[in-house]
Amino acid sequence: MAPLLQVSNLNAWYGESHVLHGVDMTVGEGETITILGRNGVGKTTTLRTIVGIIRERKGEIRFAGKDMLGVPLHRTAHNGIGFVPEERGIFSTLTVEENLMLPPVVAEGGMSLEEIYELFPNLEERRSSPGTKLSGGEQQMLAIARILRTGVKLLILDEPTEGLAPVIVQRIGEVLKTLKERGMTVLLVEQNFRFASRVADRFYLMDHGRMVANFPVGELPGKMDMLHKVLGV
Repeated sequence: MAPLLQVSNLNAWYGESHVLHGVDMTVGEGETITILGRNGVGKTTTLRTIVGIIRERKGEIRFAGKDMLGVPLHRTAHNGIGFVPEERGIFSTLTVEENLMLPPVVAEGGMSLEEIYELFPNLEERRSSPGTKLSGGEQQMLAIARILRTGVKLLILDEPTEGLAPVIVQRIGEVLKTLKERGMTVLLVEQNFRFASRVADRFYLMDHGRMVANFPVGELPGKMDMLHKVLGV
């Protein structure tokens, strides 16, 4: 079976700076994939290049068999890819429920508000609160939940646990496991190695704009020396 997402020889530039150097990666349907790496090695750039935020790019990006390299950014979600950036993008003047209802439904299979509130009880309690009144953890929950209503097939998360309290990190981990049970495919960048080791099926290790290793979670114990060297974990 062909992978849901196939990235081949992906290169990207910020102006004259060549930042991705031939990235290769596959994500199978229903997998949770975590990209590991130190700060500044190209993890976030990889996500932003896949979804089309970075347009100076060459290589191949195929999603569900479709060539995505020429797809404009505003059509990415309509092709089944949802992106939650590190800055979350919550509309502060809108309530939680207004934020949830803002993105259009692009395909069948998205969650209803009732299902979202069951998954995120905090949001139901705050459904009438404006974005300015939410904690960082609640904003992250809302940013994820907003995508789940749209019906996309691939959820891409950039540093979903950064700066969050341990109880919120635990809840987001539980949500990702629930999404996996529902068949959702997830690709995330994560600095919290302990969190990543609990939710991922497979890891890509990135260094200097390239993927330098790829292994399933079952091989993690045997990879710790390499991870200590590359990540300093």
